[in-house]
Amino acid sequence: MILWLKGVVFNVTTVDLKRKPADLHNLAPGTHPPFVTFNGEVKTDINKIEEFLEEMLCPPKYPKLAAKHRESNTAGNDIFAKFSAYIKNTKPETNAVLEKGLTKALNKLDDYMNSPLTDEIDANSMEEEKGSNRLFLDGSELTLADCNLLPKLHIVKVVAKKYRNYDIPSNMTGVWRYLKNAYARDEFTNTCAADSEIENAYKDVARRLAK
Repeated sequence: MILWLKGVVFNVTTVDLKRKPADLHNLAPGTHPPFVTFNGEVKTDINKIEEFLEEMLCPPKYPKLAAKHRESNTAGNDIFAKFSAYIKNTKPETNAVLEKGLTKALNKLDDYMNSPLTDEIDANSMEEEKGSNRLFLDGSELTLADCNLLPKLHIVKVVAKKYRNYDIPSNMTGVWRYLKNAYARDEFTNTCAADSEIENAYKDVARRLAK
């Protein structure tokens, strides 16, 4: 997604991680993709990979993707942890509490998406401050913050519906606006796994609630 947004031409080669090719296995033993190799050095940490791409593929040739507002980098950062606890839980008596925790985390993101950023507020305006209708976390363009959050948010939507019949509440207008705008962008939809692949990947992770 980052490479696409940077305007870099790249090739995608799919591999079966259960039968990894030897050269892939030898590159970063014991780790799972994604990882980056450059000049003989292997980077396996996602944050380090992002920093590396942002540093190497920089203006004027490539656009800068870092978010302008620091808060955009942490918006929604607890959603995936709450989702993981919810989807791995096997105890019916704790299901409602964990579901509430996920909803609360999504609500925080919804509040962020509906609250205007500093550059959306007109300091000279006498009108009452209105909400935000921005497309993405940091404004009208996708940033590294979106590259981090959107794939996770999509997984939450697909997996929670499939294995817990949980829908992101329709009254979360900010979250749904955000997802709708993301689904309209090729950079996201063409680098995102198909819903069936995501469901299959979580087949053994999503635990059945014991009866």
